[in-house]
Amino acid sequence: MTLVDPIGDMLTRIRNGQMRSLNKIEIPYSNFRLKILDVLKKEGYIINFKTDINKKTNIKSLKVDLKYYEGQPVIREIKRISKPGRRVYSKATSIPKILNGLGLAILSTSKGVMSDADAIKNNLGGEIICRVF
Repeated sequence: MTLVDPIGDMLTRIRNGQMRSLNKIEIPYSNFRLKILDVLKKEGYIINFKTDINKKTNIKSLKVDLKYYEGQPVIREIKRISKPGRRVYSKATSIPKILNGLGLAILSTSKGVMSDADAIKNNLGGEIICRVF
């Protein structure tokens, strides 16, 4: 089975895992997903993640430790902005603020995947992958 939107699948797995109050979820491995999870960890939305290899099938996966505060998920909403059918790009000067700066937009720039604050600081625009708050 092929996935049309692997990033959307990852975000949905995170959303569903937090709705069920799971501590850990498993996501198929890719370098792009790894970089998005790195931004989420750096910004404090997840506890940790690590790569894991299944011994039988030799397939890599990412194990993500979800974060909760007083029983509630830290990620209130995680939403895909740029989709395979409609890509959304933004200049560095017009990157949208998520909840007046309380949220986070993850961008794919020419210098790699980074948060909206890092992109503005480095004066880089790019594709807006998702928003988190």
